[in-house]
Amino acid sequence: MNASLAEALSIGLLVVVLACAVVRPWGWPEAVVAVPAAGVLVAVGAVSPAHVQAEAARLGPVIGFLAAVLVLAQLCSEEGLFRACGAWMARRARGRPHRLLAQVFLVASVVTAVLSLDATVVLLTPVVFATAARLGARPAPHVYACTHLSNTASLLLPVSNLTNLLAFAASGLSFTRFAGLMALPWLAAIAVEYVVLRRFFATDLDAGALAPAVADAPRLPLFALVTVAGTLAGFVLTSALGLNPVWAALAGTLVLSGRALARRRTTPAAILRSAAPAFLAFVLALGIVVRAVVDNGLAAGLAHLVPHSGTLPALLGLAALAAVLANVINNLPATLVLVPLTAPAGPGAVLAVLLGVNIGPNLTYAGSLATLLWRRIVREHGTDVALGEFTLLGVLVVPAALVASVVALWLSLHVLGG
Repeated sequence: MNASLAEALSIGLLVVVLACAVVRPWGWPEAVVAVPAAGVLVAVGAVSPAHVQAEAARLGPVIGFLAAVLVLAQLCSEEGLFRACGAWMARRARGRPHRLLAQVFLVASVVTAVLSLDATVVLLTPVVFATAARLGARPAPHVYACTHLSNTASLLLPVSNLTNLLAFAASGLSFTRFAGLMALPWLAAIAVEYVVLRRFFATDLDAGALAPAVADAPRLPLFALVTVAGTLAGFVLTSALGLNPVWAALAGTLVLSGRALARRRTTPAAILRSAAPAFLAFVLALGIVVRAVVDNGLAAGLAHLVPHSGTLPALLGLAALAAVLANVINNLPATLVLVPLTAPAGPGAVLAVLLGVNIGPNLTYAGSLATLLWRRIVREHGTDVALGEFTLLGVLVVPAALVASVVALWLSLHVLGG
């Protein structure tokens, strides 16, 4: 196949794959279109078998880690961790909507950082809905906080987001070094989110006092909390030993799943379903489709746009480019494209890309799969999200959060060293 035809086919199939992931016609899983698209590109020679093998080797550990974390988050939910979080937020709100928003920010930021953004979208958002309804609060500010923080608050740890795992593998940083460099940008971005959301939803938050919290709070699932803490310690240990963090995630998952199976609270089939095998197949297939696009011209087209210095303007430019690309082709493909191009410039450039692909998706529905999933969950709760409202909030938040977090990253690189 000639180069121009291969480029056109690769781009066309990427558009189709992303469109179907957004729309999910007839409720199809994302993999139903992505896997055949990847097969077509391999069959016609748009991507070589060697590059397919290389992409599978690169994404394999990432996909395995994602599966383990998805299972871990689901098992924590079944242990009652998220119900306990909802009860804690209700008690701490003390009849004030502004205080409830602060609690949602705190819980969503921690859950996203520790258990990944999928846990915030899929497991915490319904709890926030229920908590707001029980207290008589208007849900909009608190539910919007969940979707924005599922993206923004995923900056802190390598395990918080699939994009982080890809960047972490290319950065050459240790687990603790990554977290140290991203701590200040994480705090800066969350602070901007809080200030803007509080002002944007001032009318909802000033609507009146909340109903008192229900007295009978669920018990705190100490076993689940200890297991999660042990898993986090395992991430640090495996990084220090030069091992893949998937082993720590797997250990935590085995502990919780073994307990749940022994107590007959779950089944092997339910555990397998919570790993979302169709979504994992989609991630691998999407990686192959993106590799075909990169091989057939996209990398060359973007290479001259990527700055190769660690100056503040260069980092700002990288973050802005990543944010734009995330909203055009989704943040996961944007990460797959930009990380290899920026890795030679050092970890600072890779982390700047990460700021763009994690914060940028708050601008549009299609920016990240997490936002699309959040929108479906909101609709299931009888609430619709107006495109104008979502976009306006994104316009107010994203540029300010990007600038604040990039400046914070630049400071961290100078203080801690890149």
